[in-house]
Amino acid sequence: MHTLDQLNALPPENFVNALIGVFEHAPWVAEAVAPQRPFFTVTALHDALMQAVRAAPPEECVAFLRGHPALSPKALADPGLTSESRSEQGGLGMAALGDRLVRFDSASTAYEARFGYPFIVCVRRQTPAFVLSGLEKRLGHTPEAELAAALTEIGHITRLRLVDRVSGPGMPKTTGHLSSHVLDTARGKAAEGVRIELFREGVRIKEAVTNRDGRTDEPLLSGEPLRIGRYELRFHLGDYYKDWPNAVEPPFYDVVPIGFGVAEPEGHYHLPLLLNAWSYTTYRGS
Repeated sequence: MHTLDQLNALPPENFVNALIGVFEHAPWVAEAVAPQRPFFTVTALHDALMQAVRAAPPEECVAFLRGHPALSPKALADPGLTSESRSEQGGLGMAALGDRLVRFDSASTAYEARFGYPFIVCVRRQTPAFVLSGLEKRLGHTPEAELAAALTEIGHITRLRLVDRVSGPGMPKTTGHLSSHVLDTARGKAAEGVRIELFREGVRIKEAVTNRDGRTDEPLLSGEPLRIGRYELRFHLGDYYKDWPNAVEPPFYDVVPIGFGVAEPEGHYHLPLLLNAWSYTTYRGS
């Protein structure tokens, strides 16, 4: 990890070496911006790097895109795969597509035949299901529109890689936040002791219990992009309702599932649950 001040002070060759891997097999990007130093924010550094890519001649820009690996479980066996791409693809879990993996491979082959470079997407911001749907949608783009879409994804990929390496003022926004709390509106108090499960695309990824404030001790998700996809919170209320005055057995509500979609990986999502004796309310809060 370098500080921005350290990067600004490095000789040009060392500056380029410090950023190797941020832009896939493309040291020329850092070489192009080295004379522009000093950068006063990490965001300004990333903006300059992306501007260097966008300003490159079309043939050089396409060659840069061709230097990216195909998104496929087979790519993980390629010894030439960069450590950054290996980590990103390995963390996506494409095997979760199951039978749809054949559909993905077919669409990926068609994409490369149509545009001349591999399908590029920031997998740290997507679930496998939405990687597939995005690929199929982008197959219908014109070459000009798809070049713009691919460069937008390059921006997301490299922003995350850069903040993994550089610290300093003006860090770009790369993380999201998901939280919840439960309020007992019938009795006018926070609901303590409610177990909450969080599922993403049907897979449980987190479990927590509400504290005396009706909140979880830490956010359900934070410190990384939230991944575009479908989520569900399951609030286990059976034991909580047993403590109500005049409680019935079994309680009217046992598990309350709240399904929702995340479209903003760097967004703030807060989903409260407001309980009454025979009803509940939820919404996207702040």
